[in-house]
Amino acid sequence: MSGRVVHFEIPYDDGDRARAFYEKALGWQLVSLPEMGYTLVTSGPSGDQGPTEPGFINGGMMARQEPFTGPNIVVDVDNLEDALRAVDEAGGTTVAERQAVGDMGFAAYFRDTEGNLVGLWETARPA
Repeated sequence: MSGRVVHFEIPYDDGDRARAFYEKALGWQLVSLPEMGYTLVTSGPSGDQGPTEPGFINGGMMARQEPFTGPNIVVDVDNLEDALRAVDEAGGTTVAERQAVGDMGFAAYFRDTEGNLVGLWETARPA
């Protein structure tokens, strides 16, 4: 498990208002994907493989709903099932099992022992 924070997610109550805020306040580039109910967030210089300078991570925004009630981080792992097993053994709780995210990879979510929602990401490997 790499353990690197590779993504963040911010829920919103009003998508247009949230996008306008983060674009104006932080200069983020935002791409709305209405068919997915998601907004991609580019926080700094990026290329096809993500950020091109150290210190930047990109993220997303979506409508506030359970379990996405507050901002969360997404951590890169080699294998979602192994990571969720380790989370459960350490006292955390799986919230959402493996789910495909297009052809990019797979996501899962858990709550830590303090009740925080944390995402896990496994990059798709070429067949």
